Amino acid sequence: MAENILSIQSWVSYGHVGNASAMFPLQRLGAEVWAVNTVQFSNHTGYGAWRGQVFSGDLVRECVAGIADRGVLGRCDAVLSGYVGGADIGDAILDAVARVKAANPAALYCCDPVIGDDGRGVYVRPGIAEFFRDSALALADIATPNRFELEWLTGRTIASLADAKAAITALQAMGPRCVLLTSFESQPGHIGMVAAEGGGFWHLETPLLPLSINGAGDAICALYLLHRMRTGSAAAALSAAASSVFGLLARTAEAGSREILTVAAQEEFVAPSRVFTARPV
Repeated sequence: MAENILSIQSWVSYGHVGNASAMFPLQRLGAEVWAVNTVQFSNHTGYGAWRGQVFSGDLVRECVAGIADRGVLGRCDAVLSGYVGGADIGDAILDAVARVKAANPAALYCCDPVIGDDGRGVYVRPGIAEFFRDSALALADIATPNRFELEWLTGRTIASLADAKAAITALQAMGPRCVLLTSFESQPGHIGMVAAEGGGFWHLETPLLPLSINGAGDAICALYLLHRMRTGSAAAALSAAASSVFGLLARTAEAGSREILTVAAQEEFVAPSRVFTARPV
């Protein structure tokens, strides 16, 4: 039976970020996605210009309430959230998590605590970073920060694999039992990732590709959630998600595309061209 995932994220008409990046890979792998959009923009904001609207927290609540009216929240297996534009959206997401977990206590909440990145610093609105740290992570089963976000959330500097493990352990103490560190430069020319759960840590590296695009993080968080649900293994989920996203990004780099080739490279979600194996550390 297909997994049912409630994904509360942004939406763009052109390109692939937020739900427009996360939804199709999940569907291609056979999951049902109940998408609730927090914005509708023409394109992602990395272009510097866009059109559209930011939706209210009340609209998110209305959509989730309508899903609840169908009597199906008990069949929801997970809630996935990413970029939070405002405090009202954050509160609406946590309300949705509470409703789903009340209907299905086994449901997972995967929180991608989008706060900022190396080089750009914190780029979310004031109060959003604190929302993740003080409220959302306490309810999360899975968290998927990048290195910058993990440092900000834990107040720790990450300069080595040992630092990364210590920071992940500190984040786990805040709520999420399963953590995926989505970017960690452990050696030049490579991007490392670390997954942790149940006292274990697993690490892998993929070659650093010559591109800078938006939306890849949204895809990897969605894939990690689904593979973790299916395998019950943080290590297996890391290997599967990282392999697929590397293939997706490699195809995108080869094409010289400004947008990730989510549709054109869809076979990478099912059968990655190159498989990377997570190793215990």
